[in-house]
Amino acid sequence: MSSPGQSAAAPRLIDAFARPITYLRLSVTDRCDLRCTYCMPERMEFLPRSEVLSLEELRDLAVGFIARGITKIRLTGGEPLVRRDMLDLVRALGRELGSGLDELTLTTNGMRLAEFAPALADAGIRRVNVSLDTRDRFLFARLARRDGLPNVLAGIAAARAVGLAVKINTVALKDLNEAELPSLIEWAHGEGHELSLIEVMPLGEIEGDRFDHYLPLDAVRRDLESRWTLAPSTHRSGGPARYFDVAETGGRLGFITPLTNNFCDGCNRIRVSATGELFMCLGGEGKVDLRSALRSADPAPALAKALDLAMRIKPERHSFAIDRPGAAPALARHMSHTGG
Repeated sequence: MSSPGQSAAAPRLIDAFARPITYLRLSVTDRCDLRCTYCMPERMEFLPRSEVLSLEELRDLAVGFIARGITKIRLTGGEPLVRRDMLDLVRALGRELGSGLDELTLTTNGMRLAEFAPALADAGIRRVNVSLDTRDRFLFARLARRDGLPNVLAGIAAARAVGLAVKINTVALKDLNEAELPSLIEWAHGEGHELSLIEVMPLGEIEGDRFDHYLPLDAVRRDLESRWTLAPSTHRSGGPARYFDVAETGGRLGFITPLTNNFCDGCNRIRVSATGELFMCLGGEGKVDLRSALRSADPAPALAKALDLAMRIKPERHSFAIDRPGAAPALARHMSHTGG
Protein backbone atom coordinates (compact mmCIF):
# COMPACT_ATOMS: atom_id res chain seq x y z
CA MET A 1 0.00 0.00 0.00
CA SER A 2 1.32 3.44 -0.84
CA SER A 3 1.78 5.89 1.99
CA PRO A 4 -1.20 8.17 2.65
CA GLY A 5 1.05 11.09 3.63
CA GLN A 6 0.00 14.47 2.24
CA SER A 7 2.07 16.92 0.25
CA ALA A 8 4.24 19.51 1.94
CA ALA A 9 1.51 22.10 1.33
CA ALA A 10 -1.17 20.07 3.14
CA PRO A 11 -3.14 22.19 5.61
CA ARG A 12 -2.27 21.94 9.27
CA LEU A 13 -4.74 20.38 11.67
CA ILE A 14 -6.69 23.19 13.35
CA ASP A 15 -10.00 22.53 15.07
CA ALA A 16 -13.18 24.62 15.03
CA PHE A 17 -11.98 26.52 18.12
CA ALA A 18 -8.76 27.65 16.39
CA ARG A 19 -6.59 25.23 18.38
CA PRO A 20 -3.64 23.82 16.42
CA ILE A 21 -3.42 20.04 16.86
CA THR A 22 0.23 19.01 17.08
CA TYR A 23 0.25 16.03 19.46
CA LEU A 24 -0.88 12.50 18.56
CA ARG A 25 -1.28 9.69 21.06
CA LEU A 26 -1.12 6.57 18.94
CA SER A 27 -2.20 3.28 20.54
CA VAL A 28 -0.59 0.11 19.21
CA THR A 29 -2.63 -2.36 21.28
CA ASP A 30 -5.41 -2.46 23.86
CA ARG A 31 -3.76 -5.41 25.64
CA CYS A 32 -1.97 -5.05 28.95
CA ASP A 33 -0.02 -7.32 31.27
CA LEU A 34 -1.44 -5.61 34.38
CA ARG A 35 -5.07 -5.32 35.52
CA CYS A 36 -5.11 -2.09 37.52
CA THR A 37 -8.29 -1.93 39.56
CA TYR A 38 -9.18 1.65 38.60
CA CYS A 39 -8.59 0.92 34.89
CA MET A 40 -10.16 -2.43 33.99
CA PRO A 41 -11.74 -5.60 35.40
CA GLU A 42 -9.65 -8.71 36.02
CA ARG A 43 -11.40 -10.60 33.21
CA MET A 44 -10.92 -7.92 30.59
CA GLU A 45 -12.08 -8.69 27.05
CA PHE A 46 -9.50 -7.46 24.57
CA LEU A 47 -9.90 -6.83 20.87
CA PRO A 48 -9.41 -9.64 18.36
CA ARG A 49 -5.94 -9.25 16.87
CA SER A 50 -7.50 -9.16 13.38
CA GLU A 51 -9.07 -5.78 14.18
CA VAL A 52 -5.79 -4.11 15.17
CA LEU A 53 -3.90 -2.02 12.63
CA SER A 54 -0.84 -3.62 11.11
CA LEU A 55 2.64 -2.23 11.62
CA GLU A 56 2.59 -0.78 8.10
CA GLU A 57 -0.80 0.85 8.68
CA LEU A 58 0.36 2.42 11.94
CA ARG A 59 3.45 3.77 10.21
CA ASP A 60 1.49 5.13 7.24
CA LEU A 61 -1.04 6.72 9.56
CA ALA A 62 1.68 8.41 11.59
CA VAL A 63 3.36 9.77 8.45
CA GLY A 64 0.03 11.13 7.28
CA PHE A 65 -0.42 12.94 10.59
CA ILE A 66 3.11 14.35 10.46
CA ALA A 67 2.35 15.80 7.02
CA ARG A 68 -0.62 17.62 8.59
CA GLY A 69 1.41 19.26 11.36
CA ILE A 70 1.73 16.64 14.09
CA THR A 71 5.14 17.24 15.68
CA LYS A 72 4.93 14.93 18.71
CA ILE A 73 3.83 11.30 18.78
CA ARG A 74 3.40 9.29 21.98
CA LEU A 75 3.04 5.54 21.53
CA THR A 76 0.54 4.09 23.98
CA GLY A 77 -1.72 1.13 24.71
CA GLY A 78 -2.84 -0.83 26.67
CA GLU A 79 0.79 -1.62 27.26
CA PRO A 80 2.68 -0.93 24.02
CA LEU A 81 5.65 -3.16 24.86
CA VAL A 82 3.51 -6.32 24.81
CA ARG A 83 3.10 -5.96 21.04
CA ARG A 84 5.63 -8.22 19.30
CA ASP A 85 6.55 -5.87 16.42
CA MET A 86 6.59 -2.75 18.57
CA LEU A 87 10.31 -2.06 18.08
CA ASP A 88 9.92 -2.18 14.31
CA LEU A 89 7.34 0.61 14.54
CA VAL A 90 9.55 2.66 16.87
CA ARG A 91 12.46 2.34 14.44
CA ALA A 92 10.25 3.33 11.49
CA LEU A 93 8.93 6.41 13.26
CA GLY A 94 12.36 7.26 14.62
CA ARG A 95 13.45 7.80 11.02
CA GLU A 96 10.86 10.60 10.79
CA LEU A 97 12.56 12.62 13.53
CA GLY A 98 13.87 15.84 12.00
CA SER A 99 11.52 15.51 9.02
CA GLY A 100 8.48 17.10 10.62
CA LEU A 101 8.45 14.99 13.75
CA ASP A 102 10.17 16.68 16.71
CA GLU A 103 9.59 14.12 19.45
CA LEU A 104 8.74 10.43 19.72
CA THR A 105 7.86 9.21 23.20
CA LEU A 106 6.32 6.20 24.91
CA THR A 107 4.00 5.55 27.84
CA THR A 108 4.54 2.21 29.59
CA ASN A 109 3.71 0.42 32.81
CA GLY A 110 7.41 -0.47 33.01
CA MET A 111 6.94 -4.23 33.27
CA ARG A 112 9.08 -4.91 30.18
CA LEU A 113 11.05 -1.69 30.08
CA ALA A 114 14.30 -3.24 31.32
CA GLU A 115 14.28 -5.52 28.28
CA PHE A 116 13.47 -2.82 25.74
CA ALA A 117 15.15 0.34 27.08
CA PRO A 118 18.42 0.04 25.10
CA ALA A 119 16.63 -0.60 21.79
CA LEU A 120 14.16 2.24 22.41
CA ALA A 121 17.02 4.66 22.99
CA ASP A 122 18.81 3.43 19.86
CA ALA A 123 15.64 3.99 17.82
CA GLY A 124 15.31 7.64 18.77
CA ILE A 125 13.16 7.73 21.88
CA ARG A 126 14.58 10.14 24.43
CA ARG A 127 11.86 10.18 27.08
CA VAL A 128 9.41 7.66 28.53
CA ASN A 129 6.46 8.02 30.88
CA VAL A 130 6.20 5.20 33.40
CA SER A 131 2.99 4.56 35.35
CA LEU A 132 3.78 3.94 39.01
CA ASP A 133 1.24 4.48 41.78
CA THR A 134 3.20 3.12 44.73
CA ARG A 135 6.58 1.78 45.82
CA ASP A 136 4.93 -0.51 48.36
CA ARG A 137 5.05 -4.02 46.89
CA PHE A 138 1.92 -5.23 48.66
CA LEU A 139 -0.12 -2.22 47.58
CA PHE A 140 1.24 -2.47 44.02
CA ALA A 141 0.06 -6.07 43.81
CA ARG A 142 -3.32 -5.08 45.21
CA LEU A 143 -3.77 -2.23 42.71
CA ALA A 144 -2.32 -3.95 39.65
CA ARG A 145 -3.47 -7.48 40.54
CA ARG A 146 0.06 -8.58 39.66
CA ASP A 147 3.23 -8.69 41.77
CA GLY A 148 5.18 -6.54 39.34
CA LEU A 149 6.87 -3.80 41.34
CA PRO A 150 10.41 -5.25 41.05
CA ASN A 151 10.01 -5.38 37.25
CA VAL A 152 8.86 -1.77 37.08
CA LEU A 153 11.66 -0.46 39.28
CA ALA A 154 14.19 -2.43 37.23
CA GLY A 155 12.72 -0.93 34.07
CA ILE A 156 13.02 2.61 35.40
CA ALA A 157 16.64 1.97 36.38
CA ALA A 158 17.40 0.50 32.95
CA ALA A 159 15.86 3.49 31.19
CA ARG A 160 17.93 5.86 33.24
CA ALA A 161 21.08 3.81 32.57
CA VAL A 162 20.74 4.24 28.79
CA GLY A 163 20.06 7.95 29.07
CA LEU A 164 16.27 8.05 28.73
CA ALA A 165 14.51 10.79 30.65
CA VAL A 166 11.83 9.25 32.84
CA LYS A 167 8.61 10.89 33.99
CA ILE A 168 6.58 9.02 36.59
CA ASN A 169 2.79 9.13 36.23
CA THR A 170 0.92 8.50 39.49
CA VAL A 171 -2.84 8.19 39.86
CA ALA A 172 -3.80 9.73 43.21
CA LEU A 173 -6.11 7.36 45.10
CA LYS A 174 -7.87 8.25 48.34
CA ASP A 175 -7.11 5.88 51.22
CA LEU A 176 -4.78 3.82 49.03
CA ASN A 177 -1.63 5.71 48.01
CA GLU A 178 -2.72 9.08 49.41
CA ALA A 179 -0.39 9.02 52.42
CA GLU A 180 2.52 7.81 50.28
CA LEU A 181 2.41 10.62 47.72
CA PRO A 182 4.96 12.91 49.43
CA SER A 183 7.52 10.13 49.83
CA LEU A 184 6.92 8.96 46.26
CA ILE A 185 7.56 12.48 44.99
CA GLU A 186 10.73 12.75 47.10
CA TRP A 187 11.97 9.43 45.74
CA ALA A 188 11.27 10.39 42.12
CA HIS A 189 12.95 13.77 42.44
CA GLY A 190 15.88 12.19 44.25
CA GLU A 191 16.34 9.85 41.29
CA GLY A 192 16.21 12.74 38.83
CA HIS A 193 12.71 11.98 37.53
CA GLU A 194 9.75 14.29 37.07
CA LEU A 195 6.46 13.09 38.56
CA SER A 196 2.92 13.98 37.57
CA LEU A 197 -0.13 13.30 39.70
CA ILE A 198 -3.33 12.35 37.87
CA GLU A 199 -6.96 12.30 38.97
CA VAL A 200 -8.65 8.96 38.39
CA MET A 201 -10.74 9.09 35.21
CA PRO A 202 -14.28 7.68 34.88
CA LEU A 203 -13.71 5.51 31.80
CA GLY A 204 -15.15 2.00 31.50
CA GLU A 205 -16.79 -0.34 33.97
CA ILE A 206 -14.60 -1.73 36.76
CA GLU A 207 -15.24 -4.06 39.69
CA GLY A 208 -15.39 -1.29 42.28
CA ASP A 209 -16.66 2.24 42.68
CA ARG A 210 -14.22 4.95 41.62
CA PHE A 211 -16.00 7.38 43.94
CA ASP A 212 -14.54 5.52 46.92
CA HIS A 213 -10.98 6.34 45.85
CA TYR A 214 -11.39 9.59 43.91
CA LEU A 215 -8.91 12.09 45.33
CA PRO A 216 -9.25 15.69 44.05
CA LEU A 217 -5.81 17.09 43.31
CA ASP A 218 -6.65 20.53 44.65
CA ALA A 219 -6.74 18.91 48.10
CA VAL A 220 -3.45 17.09 47.41
CA ARG A 221 -1.83 20.33 46.31
CA ARG A 222 -2.91 22.11 49.50
CA ASP A 223 -1.38 19.31 51.57
CA LEU A 224 1.88 19.42 49.64
CA GLU A 225 2.05 23.21 49.95
CA SER A 226 1.87 22.83 53.73
CA ARG A 227 5.08 20.78 53.47
CA TRP A 228 7.00 22.33 50.61
CA THR A 229 7.35 25.47 48.50
CA LEU A 230 5.65 24.97 45.13
CA ALA A 231 6.45 27.64 42.55
CA PRO A 232 4.54 27.68 39.22
CA SER A 233 6.81 26.54 36.40
CA THR A 234 6.85 27.82 32.83
CA HIS A 235 7.68 24.27 31.66
CA ARG A 236 5.21 22.66 29.27
CA SER A 237 5.44 19.09 28.02
CA GLY A 238 2.83 19.43 25.28
CA GLY A 239 0.27 17.56 27.37
CA PRO A 240 -2.33 18.63 29.94
CA ALA A 241 -0.06 18.76 33.01
CA ARG A 242 0.58 22.03 34.81
CA TYR A 243 3.93 22.06 36.53
CA PHE A 244 5.44 23.36 39.74
CA ASP A 245 9.04 23.48 40.89
CA VAL A 246 9.47 22.07 44.39
CA ALA A 247 12.17 24.02 46.19
CA GLU A 248 12.87 21.44 48.87
CA THR A 249 13.26 18.45 46.53
CA GLY A 250 14.75 20.30 43.58
CA GLY A 251 12.35 18.53 41.21
CA ARG A 252 9.38 19.27 39.00
CA LEU A 253 5.84 18.19 39.89
CA GLY A 254 2.91 18.04 37.49
CA PHE A 255 -0.83 18.03 38.13
CA ILE A 256 -3.24 16.53 35.58
CA THR A 257 -6.75 17.55 36.66
CA PRO A 258 -9.49 16.44 34.26
CA LEU A 259 -12.12 16.72 37.02
CA THR A 260 -11.21 19.61 39.31
CA ASN A 261 -9.62 22.00 36.82
CA ASN A 262 -10.66 21.45 33.22
CA PHE A 263 -7.69 22.08 30.93
CA CYS A 264 -9.41 21.86 27.54
CA ASP A 265 -8.95 25.47 26.45
CA GLY A 266 -5.42 24.72 25.27
CA CYS A 267 -6.01 21.20 23.97
CA ASN A 268 -3.57 20.26 21.20
CA ARG A 269 -4.15 16.50 21.33
CA ILE A 270 -5.94 13.71 19.52
CA ARG A 271 -5.91 9.96 20.15
CA VAL A 272 -5.99 7.06 17.73
CA SER A 273 -6.92 3.60 18.99
CA ALA A 274 -5.18 0.43 17.87
CA THR A 275 -8.11 -0.22 15.52
CA GLY A 276 -7.77 3.16 13.82
CA GLU A 277 -10.54 5.02 15.61
CA LEU A 278 -9.64 8.69 15.91
CA PHE A 279 -10.98 10.11 19.18
CA MET A 280 -10.91 13.89 19.13
CA CYS A 281 -11.43 14.03 22.90
CA LEU A 282 -10.61 11.54 25.66
CA GLY A 283 -13.89 12.47 27.32
CA GLY A 284 -16.10 12.38 24.24
CA GLU A 285 -17.95 9.73 22.25
CA GLY A 286 -17.15 11.27 18.88
CA LYS A 287 -14.80 9.32 16.65
CA VAL A 288 -13.73 9.05 13.02
CA ASP A 289 -12.84 5.77 11.30
CA LEU A 290 -9.31 5.97 9.91
CA ARG A 291 -8.92 2.25 9.27
CA SER A 292 -11.41 2.41 6.41
CA ALA A 293 -9.49 5.31 4.92
CA LEU A 294 -6.20 3.44 5.18
CA ARG A 295 -7.68 0.35 3.53
CA SER A 296 -9.52 2.19 0.78
CA ALA A 297 -8.52 2.12 -2.88
CA ASP A 298 -7.05 5.63 -2.63
CA PRO A 299 -5.94 6.16 0.98
CA ALA A 300 -4.39 9.64 0.70
CA PRO A 301 -7.56 11.62 -0.11
CA ALA A 302 -9.66 9.35 2.11
CA LEU A 303 -7.39 10.03 5.09
CA ALA A 304 -7.35 13.77 4.33
CA LYS A 305 -11.15 13.83 4.27
CA ALA A 306 -11.37 11.92 7.57
CA LEU A 307 -8.93 14.27 9.31
CA ASP A 308 -10.79 17.33 8.03
CA LEU A 309 -14.02 15.91 9.45
CA ALA A 310 -12.33 15.24 12.79
CA MET A 311 -11.23 18.87 13.07
CA ARG A 312 -14.78 20.08 12.41
CA ILE A 313 -16.33 17.92 15.13
CA LYS A 314 -13.64 18.02 17.84
CA PRO A 315 -15.51 19.26 20.94
CA GLU A 316 -14.51 22.30 22.94
CA ARG A 317 -14.20 20.38 26.20
CA HIS A 318 -14.99 17.19 28.08
CA SER A 319 -17.41 16.92 31.00
CA PHE A 320 -15.91 14.32 33.35
CA ALA A 321 -17.36 14.03 36.85
CA ILE A 322 -17.13 11.66 39.80
CA ASP A 323 -19.66 13.25 42.10
CA ARG A 324 -21.69 10.47 43.71
CA PRO A 325 -21.37 6.82 44.74
CA GLY A 326 -22.47 4.22 42.23
CA ALA A 327 -22.52 6.53 39.23
CA ALA A 328 -21.93 4.98 35.83
CA PRO A 329 -18.64 5.86 34.13
CA ALA A 330 -18.67 8.92 31.90
CA LEU A 331 -17.89 6.66 28.93
CA ALA A 332 -18.34 2.92 28.47
CA ARG A 333 -15.00 2.41 26.73
CA HIS A 334 -11.93 1.69 28.84
CA MET A 335 -8.78 3.78 28.80
CA SER A 336 -6.89 0.79 27.40
CA HIS A 337 -9.13 0.90 24.31
CA THR A 338 -8.81 4.64 23.77
CA GLY A 339 -5.06 4.76 24.33
CA GLY A 340 -3.43 6.35 27.37
